[in-house]
Amino acid sequence: MNKLEGKTALITGGTSGIGLATARAFANEGAYTFITGRRETECDRFG
Repeated sequence: MNKLEGKTALITGGTSGIGLATARAFANEGAYTFITGRRETECDRFG
């Protein structure tokens, strides 16, 4: 079982840099990860 399985995370500034790395790490650990950012096109690439 992953450390964050079943948890929810909201990452602001998640389209680049530290925010993106954090979002990826949380998702890899099983969290439902929601990403926000200033560039809509960058947010869209995550589905």
